[in-house]
Amino acid sequence: MSAWVIFLIVVVVLVLLGAAVRIVKQYERGVVLRFGRLSGLRQPGLNFIVPLVDRMTKVSLRITTVVLEPQEVITRDNVTVRVDAVVYFMAIDPVKAVINVEEYKQAIIQLALTTLRSVLGQSELDELLAHRDQINLRLREIIDEQSETPWGVRATLVEIKDVLLPEPMQRAMARQAEAEREKRAKVIHAEGERLAADTLAEAARIIQTQPAALQLRYLQSLVEMAGERNSTIIPLTVDLLSALPRVLGGGGGAR
Repeated sequence: MSAWVIFLIVVVVLVLLGAAVRIVKQYERGVVLRFGRLSGLRQPGLNFIVPLVDRMTKVSLRITTVVLEPQEVITRDNVTVRVDAVVYFMAIDPVKAVINVEEYKQAIIQLALTTLRSVLGQSELDELLAHRDQINLRLREIIDEQSETPWGVRATLVEIKDVLLPEPMQRAMARQAEAEREKRAKVIHAEGERLAADTLAEAARIIQTQPAALQLRYLQSLVEMAGERNSTIIPLTVDLLSALPRVLGGGGGAR
């Protein structure tokens, strides 16, 4: 046997050995088809297949993140919005992901796009802005229902990133928010006026029933006046003020 023949045999053996060896990573699973039929599922590590007979497709079990292209959606109350969303999904059944659907990643993206337009078309603008968590949950549930059992792919999370409103709608919402703030300010001001009036009424009632309270308030006012101006103040008590008309009246009668 010549050296060329031996060399050729060695090369063929190495080529066949290289074609037979498959390394499956920890986050992958290998789906093996033999003559086009399902042969088995290979676990992480070193695996061997029959060259020219078996074909292995590796499926990643890690979560895949895809940013959906912006979509223009008409809500139920006839408002056109532009929505950005992101979807997180993972393969939970590698065999179904290979056999039941072609290019499961593209399939889940298209399913997410159609579901996004459908769900947002059934929602009103206020619901989209105020209850985004509920819409995200509804999107994930619908996508899971259509992809988990037949395709072996689960949507772990669907998030609406941004909602872009038309400029006229933004201006209208800004005016609405400003009017709401003005309304709250007027209500707070009116409430303050009512509390002040109630306090004054209560103070008047106390002074009316307690003359000593009026005396104390009068003395407090004198102290404040004396501190503000350099003047001489002669304090008069309430008793003196009440007796003054009688004194003046008595003097007039003596004449």
